[in-house]
Order: sequence, then C-alpha cells, then structure tokens
Amino acid sequence: MSILLFFLVLFLLVIAHEFGHFIVAKKAGIRVDEFAFGFPPRLGSIKRGETNYSFNMLPLGGYVKIYGENPDDITDDGDKNRSFTAKPRIVQAAVIIAGVVFNLLLAWLLISLTLMIGIPSSIDVEGGGTVVNPRLMITGVAPESPAGFAGLKAGDVIVSLTDQGERVDANSPESVSAFVSPREARTLNLVYLHNGKTETTVITPVSGIVPGAAAIGVYMEMVGTLRLPPHLAIFEGAKKTYEYTVLTAKGLWDFLSSAVVGKSDFSQVTGPVGIVNAVGEAADIGFVNLLLFTALISINLAVINVIPFPALDGGRLLFIIIETVMRRPINTRVANVWNLAGFSLLMLLMFLVTYHDIAKLLR
Repeated sequence: MSILLFFLVLFLLVIAHEFGHFIVAKKAGIRVDEFAFGFPPRLGSIKRGETNYSFNMLPLGGYVKIYGENPDDITDDGDKNRSFTAKPRIVQAAVIIAGVVFNLLLAWLLISLTLMIGIPSSIDVEGGGTVVNPRLMITGVAPESPAGFAGLKAGDVIVSLTDQGERVDANSPESVSAFVSPREARTLNLVYLHNGKTETTVITPVSGIVPGAAAIGVYMEMVGTLRLPPHLAIFEGAKKTYEYTVLTAKGLWDFLSSAVVGKSDFSQVTGPVGIVNAVGEAADIGFVNLLLFTALISINLAVINVIPFPALDGGRLLFIIIETVMRRPINTRVANVWNLAGFSLLMLLMFLVTYHDIAKLLR
C-alpha cells in the first residue's frame, strides 16, 4: 500500500510541475510535442492536437518536450517562430520557472484543503476557525526517560493514568502533572491513543527530569481539530506555504553550505525508498496528514528545482540569464555537456541517498 500511495503522490507532484511548463508554453504560443509521466520506454500514448500525452515505464518523474528547447532540434517545417528559442528570453524564463510556481500552488491548495477539513491545533490558537474535540497530546518525549522506554511517541494522546484504583482522566497537562509528581517509583497504568488505536502501558515516574517532582518525561499540550472557513483557509494556506518555503530554503542552504566544507551528513537525507516509508506512516496517521506531507514534498521539489544547477530548472534559468547578459545564445554543445554532467551528478547523488535509505531500513 505504501508503494502505491508513493506513486500516487509522485504522479500528482510530477503532473503539477510539468503542467506548469506545459500551460505557460502553450499560452506563449510555443509548440509542445509531448507531455509525459515517467521515463522511456513508452507504455502508451494518445495524441490530442499537436501534443502526445505519454505514460512511460519508469515512473520516477516526467517531462514536457517543448519544440526548440534544444536549438539543434529545430527544423525548417514552418514552425520555427513557435519554437522555444524564437521567443523573448523573458518568456523562456517564465516557461522554465512555471514548474516551480505550480509546485508551490499545489502546496497552497493542499494546505488550504487540510485547513478546511481540519488539522491538529493547540486550543490556544489565535485567529478564525473553531478548535473542536480537545485532547491531551504528547508533543515531545525526553530521551532516556520512562516515557521513552515505554515507547510513547510525539502525537500519542494520553487518555488516563491509574495508580492502584486512583485514576485521573487526562483533561489538562496540569492534572496529569499533579497526579504524577508525588508518585516517584510507583507503577502507573497509562492508557493512550496511538494512530487512533487504544494502547495500554505501565510507566514509573522518576525524579531528575523536572526540579522537585517526579515525572515520566513527556511534553504535553491540549490539542484539538482546527477547521477554517474557505476564505480563511485560503489565506492561512498561503501564509503557511510561504513559511514552509522559507524554512525549506534555509534548511537546504545550511545543508549545502555544510557540504562545501565536508560537514553535511548525507545519511539524514531521504530519497525515494525513505519517502515510500514516510508516505505510509503519514497515511497511517490520517488522510489529512498525507495531504500535508504531500504539500511539504511539493515545496521541497520547488526549492530544489530552483537551485542554479545543470539539469534543474534553476540551471536552465541561469543559462537564460547568462544569454541575456551576453546578448547571444550559449553554444549548444557546451549547454548539452553541462546538462549531461549535472544529470550524472544528480543520478550519483540519488544512488548514494538510496543506499543510505536501504541501510537505515536494514538497521
């Protein structure tokens, strides 16, 4: 099921990205010869107008074949004025950057949709909307703590605690702390929800986690489901998309800066194998969580694609900027060599990341 969900998520992300290139090229009067999901060999295609819509065997991406994007492909067929290179460079740049823009638009749509359906939120949230069904959620677990040893995770919901017939319902962080703090070394029965399923464990409070009291080592907050009306959801969705994009860009910049000096930990980077597992975990928590996870991946793809690196949209945009400054096209052979080198490096990086993904799964 995780693999199927992964390919559904990938299909949505690829279609959104390539549709951006496709629709802007079409609106600019550029001929689009093919819109493809996956990479050859081809499984099937259908032609509508001048464009072939293809489905290929290797479902790891997609592409839009735009006439004249490679100047060597231009023929004397009367469509030269409809080629990519025949258009002003501002139009070329718009076609190239459209894929990134549509990934961000997809993220905005998905985040807005989750806000309309309902997402976990603190009961103290400011702004519009209503927080319903409040419950005491674990927001963090201290390392080497009773809660950690018991297998409690962030996102679990505490239902109740019992000590030899004395019971407290988890109505607030204060009620749980007051019940636990005088019971150092006592064995307590804890009922909680994990991924919506009721679980029971035993836990023994210890001293030393918080001053002057026993504790089990969890951070807690009253969390409910926040639903926003459509107009507020769209506004908040745009705001969240911007915030997540800035955070993603900052994180990527920090990673690449560390990589330059040899300090980046590539084992922390997740590739296709790791994402398959993460998609399954997101889906286990709920449909809304899967939508939000898809939005975050879409933002990551947008940020990565804008990097000025050969074979990425940012690299192609950089070539257009250089051509604008030089006032002449870059030699096609030079551009092809750079793109091939960039693609080869990306494939090597993909191999290394996949290796670490498999190694982590085996561990």
